[in-house]
Amino acid sequence: MTAFAPDAAVVSAVRASPNHGARRAGVAPDMILMHYTGMPEAAAALDRLCDPAPGDGHPVSAHYLIFEDGTIVQCVAEARRAWHAGVASWQGDADVNSRSIGIEIANPGHEFGYRDFPDEQIAAVIALCADILRRRPILPHRILGHADVAPGRKRDPGEKFPWQTLFSAGIGHWVEPTALTAGADLEDGPAVGALQSALASYGYCVELTRRYDGATQEAVAAFQRHFRPARVDGRADWSTVDTLRRLLTARDRLALRSAGNVWRDRVGS
Repeated sequence: MTAFAPDAAVVSAVRASPNHGARRAGVAPDMILMHYTGMPEAAAALDRLCDPAPGDGHPVSAHYLIFEDGTIVQCVAEARRAWHAGVASWQGDADVNSRSIGIEIANPGHEFGYRDFPDEQIAAVIALCADILRRRPILPHRILGHADVAPGRKRDPGEKFPWQTLFSAGIGHWVEPTALTAGADLEDGPAVGALQSALASYGYCVELTRRYDGATQEAVAAFQRHFRPARVDGRADWSTVDTLRRLLTARDRLALRSAGNVWRDRVGS
């Protein structure tokens, strides 16, 4: 394990993990991926992230771990590829580890008493993300949860994670979810195909089958955990479909505005 200087000014300590490698094809990270540790004790989670030979034979790591009191520990330098996403995909890219900076957030998770994230911890998440964004051109809609890139396999950071609070601080992408209403869910056919296309357009790994299959249901549940957490059931109700539509519209408007700014900068120069 080789010590290194922390990348972020808000880091309290470095504990170097041996579990990392080169980012493939020399890519620079253009995603931030949020996780919860999913273990009863945060100290044990830190040990796990730095263990080169765990009992299950699968070494893991992340760039950062944020404790409940807001303490931030860096385990892997941002220039290196940490092992946090596993089998995952976003916008057609299956090597999420090479493209992302992984942030583990201490929380027992769904298996060990999932609980709210303390204010001090979320303040530290915001401070760390702001530091990263000052140094790296990461787009708001590429700040995601583990469940987004691995639907069905992962649930973290889960429906209690306050994405709206992060958005209010200038971190990530969000629209106010459409209110829950009574009504029928989508049925197989063109409407489901349109939903699958919209999910894929945002980045989820969904095939255009026009059937409300298991993969689609898992992607919908992952979307709900992030963007419509009031009810996570994997059902394509109006609230879910309309929230997704509005989210895509907001993303596209932001892209157009950014393109306009680039054009004006070039003309002005």
